[in-house]
Amino acid sequence: MISELKQWQRRTVHRSGKRFLHAITEFQARHSLIPSSPFLDNTTFDWVPKLENSSGACREEFDRVWRRPEDIPAFHQISPDQARISTGTSWKTYALYIFGQRVEQNCRECSRTAAALADIPGLVNAWYSILAPGYHIPPHRGPTRALVRCHLGLRVPADAESCWIRVDEQTTHWREGQVMLFDDTYEHEVLNDTDEYRAVLFIDVERPMDRVGRHFNRAVLRLMEGTHYVKDPIRNLAEWNDRLRSERALER
Repeated sequence: MISELKQWQRRTVHRSGKRFLHAITEFQARHSLIPSSPFLDNTTFDWVPKLENSSGACREEFDRVWRRPEDIPAFHQISPDQARISTGTSWKTYALYIFGQRVEQNCRECSRTAAALADIPGLVNAWYSILAPGYHIPPHRGPTRALVRCHLGLRVPADAESCWIRVDEQTTHWREGQVMLFDDTYEHEVLNDTDEYRAVLFIDVERPMDRVGRHFNRAVLRLMEGTHYVKDPIRNLAEWNDRLRSERALER
């Protein structure tokens, strides 16, 4: 009974939090120093060219990690709140930063990618995001306009036109070595309608704001950091990596 009560409390807090975050998006848009359009031009951030120049190193390190796909968790195994849009093992994530916290073991494994990320101001989240052939991420919305989403294409199917992302009413495709910027508070979905895997370096950065908006967004992010939405992934990833270290030690 206690477990059921805790689950009900958790769901209630989660629903209330999402309603609050969606309600404040227009306030955030008014105080944003950059457009609040579905997609943003790559000139929005001056660090984009440097990140694109690092794409070769990021791809090499991803390829090395991908040699053991069984060691990479599915998204919902780390973040249970993603269970609606992540099923089976079709969407895997290899985390490097989670809400500003550096995942030391993974960053050591991917040191050049970690170095490229360290040069990005306002970095909040970063991970390799790997989508299986034929997988569809259903329409959903990100929790807060305090962040801007960035994808760096690392491994894109040859039939790139059949691997797409829709944000609001606009649909586009990834290109290897190129950055894509968008506002994930708009409804968006993804389809990999090919027989190849798609991999991107998935990044969230703080949205540039005026003084009022900056203080407001920092408060929003601090509130989020105190919830299970953030605490669960940090704990689950630590447990996952501890288990991997133990298994690898036994293999030696």
